[in-house]
Amino acid sequence: MLFGAMFLDTAGFLQYTQIRFFGVFDGWMIMRIIAGSRRGMKLNSPKTDVSRPITDAVKESLFNILRSYDLPVEAKVADVFCGVGSMGLEAISRGAESVTFIEREPVILDTLKKNIAKARFEEQARVLRADAFRVGAAAGADERKYDLVFIDPPYKNTNDVGPASPLAAMLKILQHQITEKAIVVVRTHKKVEMLRRYDKLETIDTRTWGSMTVNLLREKTNDQ
Repeated sequence: MLFGAMFLDTAGFLQYTQIRFFGVFDGWMIMRIIAGSRRGMKLNSPKTDVSRPITDAVKESLFNILRSYDLPVEAKVADVFCGVGSMGLEAISRGAESVTFIEREPVILDTLKKNIAKARFEEQARVLRADAFRVGAAAGADERKYDLVFIDPPYKNTNDVGPASPLAAMLKILQHQITEKAIVVVRTHKKVEMLRRYDKLETIDTRTWGSMTVNLLREKTNDQ
């Protein structure tokens, strides 16, 4: 079911947003930071279907889960296929030490940089234009590894999540870029069922909201 809503943007122009009743958004929507030091800040969003926004309710539910792992406070975070930076900016607002944003679409990158500047998070943010399927979270050899990684590839790139898939190859790269207790969050369409295990990374939690599924993975250790 769809319903529409009219609103005034910051410049005073009338805008229209179209929203599915159960929480999956069609058309344009207002994205914002929902908690922390920049709570309520609206994010810029390009008029393109490349970015797939996540609702406030789903974002809040996900961060509530992450809180049980003491994240993202003081964490080094990567936001992979980051779009306009919704998850990474939320993480900084909630106390993350730093976030590396990885995106390859030029139009999206321009909007991402504007959002980082608007939040005044330039010192905590690093932006890389790269193909994440090839570089993972792009952590340098001499850099601290990541404590939390968000992975949100286009749905068309996660139709295949098998052992020989691009996603599996990226997760194999990623396991060398994260700490032993890091959490990796992978968003897919709800019809996609990820493997229980990708090399050293094991699926520890799966949640479905609307048309999306969020999978939490963690490195399997000998004492687990």
